[in-house]
Amino acid sequence: MRALQLRIPCDREILRAAESPLFSPLARGEIKIGNRISINPMEGWDGTADGNATENTLRRWRRFGQSGAKLIWGGEAVAVSHSGRANPNQLMIAEHTCAGLAQLRAALIAEHKQAAGSDAGLLIGLQLTHSGRYCKPNSHQSVEPRILYRHPILDRRLGLPHDFPLLTDGEIGGIIEEFHRAARIASDLGFDFVDIKHCHGYLGHEFLSAHTREGKYGGSFENRTRFLREVVQGIRAAAPQLKIGVRVSAFDTVPFCPDPAQSANGKLGPGIPEPHADLLPYRWGFGVNAGDPTQPDLAEPIQFLSLLESLHIFLVNVTAGSPYYNPHIQRPALYPPSDGYQPPEDPLVGVARQMEAARELKRRFPNLLFVGTAYSYLQDFLPQVAQAALRGDWVDSVGLGRMVLTYPEIFLDAARRGAVQHKRICRTFSDCTTAPRNGLPSGCYPLDSHYKSSAMAVQLNALKAKRARPETAE
Repeated sequence: MRALQLRIPCDREILRAAESPLFSPLARGEIKIGNRISINPMEGWDGTADGNATENTLRRWRRFGQSGAKLIWGGEAVAVSHSGRANPNQLMIAEHTCAGLAQLRAALIAEHKQAAGSDAGLLIGLQLTHSGRYCKPNSHQSVEPRILYRHPILDRRLGLPHDFPLLTDGEIGGIIEEFHRAARIASDLGFDFVDIKHCHGYLGHEFLSAHTREGKYGGSFENRTRFLREVVQGIRAAAPQLKIGVRVSAFDTVPFCPDPAQSANGKLGPGIPEPHADLLPYRWGFGVNAGDPTQPDLAEPIQFLSLLESLHIFLVNVTAGSPYYNPHIQRPALYPPSDGYQPPEDPLVGVARQMEAARELKRRFPNLLFVGTAYSYLQDFLPQVAQAALRGDWVDSVGLGRMVLTYPEIFLDAARRGAVQHKRICRTFSDCTTAPRNGLPSGCYPLDSHYKSSAMAVQLNALKAKRARPETAE
């Protein structure tokens, strides 16, 4: 950290549970949460073709419960419709999936009671999503994009023609109604809140960057946030007791790609920004400096959080970028996914960038409840940094993502034993991303024996080996 001149808080000692800020309660008005640990939503992409849960899904939700976290932020990204799924195995919320979703929630609560001793202060949400530009509802290989505007870089990546149809205002209205229906179902199933997903390049996030779209859903900030306002209005009418949260990419950058000059023999080069000199000012981002889109600009994200506060939305989960076009910004890692690139910076820089953004936003909005993310790369030091971030009021709750796939009890061990099990710690190998990119369920293939010894691991290793071989050897 000193060598990189980074500001990341880190305590020297791990405090035990009675003293640890990780286990102190959290409250904002009617929102009461038993501790400061959160589980971030993760798409396992291990559901059935009709959007129901499987045994692998159930196992993952049990592990969420085993973490002892009192804030389950979505648990899973659940599509509001078949056409809005990011993967043909993504969960979907509909009448025919209600029993499965109820089972996931019940299993999580049962495991949580065993791990934490009680379900008091447990707040469980469901992340509602439409995948927009990244819809793949019917095939792992076939993208079926639903886009709001034409993006000069991302359209080219997806091979979209110049006349590819945009979502009409009428179609957007239909999607908004799907969110209303999904929220009503979530409320009926006993979920405490829903997250209206606005991150990682999916539809909600794309609305925020729709500067070039014409009509009532594009252009001005008011128009670009109309989708959120109309979704919230309908949810409040359909399920008035249901709380609402928003996970938002607080900043972004221009898309990155592997440096072709340093990519050879199947090995990815370090990431470099896509050429964009002729695209300035950059009009296709949110939280981006239009004059230099490799740099964040929090002006509009601050405006967005002010809107959330005015809508009485107090649950905010801060993330950044997208796993599809700048994964080093979104989830810092030492090893890239199969469709990514080598990190263009020390991953600690990415951790610090997200932590500092969350800190600045929390400073400006003390009435909102902020969940911070991007901690997994901290690895063995995660408990010390999480503890220090909470003590220093950088965030209100620490969100775990990839780490919980292999080691859900990391904070419980730290608080009860004063130490962690080093062999179970996520080392950011990115197999949990590479697998679903290639039609396999997400999971920790290097460290979790359930996946490590499975036939799926054999397939994954074969795919990775094939990618690593030079083309001339095939």
